[in-house]
Amino acid sequence: MLMAHPAVLQNLIEQYDALCVLRAQEGSAEVQRRMDDIAYTLCVVTGTRDIDAALIAARHRLPGAQPEDDSLLSGEQSQDESLLPA
Repeated sequence: MLMAHPAVLQNLIEQYDALCVLRAQEGSAEVQRRMDDIAYTLCVVTGTRDIDAALIAARHRLPGAQPEDDSLLSGEQSQDESLLPA
């Protein structure tokens, strides 16, 4: 399967999120078309069939993602890690 570089995935996620905000504000056909294009691209590069699954898969491939707790913050510790002795 085609594996997109994490920087590409991050860029696609950021574009999709920004377009979601624009759609809520404007609702223009151009914004919707661009969202559809980004959603299609995310689905192709993640091997999924819907945008929700594509976003989850893309976020799990980003550096710092912790699939067990869905954390995407590389500098943050999960609650379980903070309880471990040093």
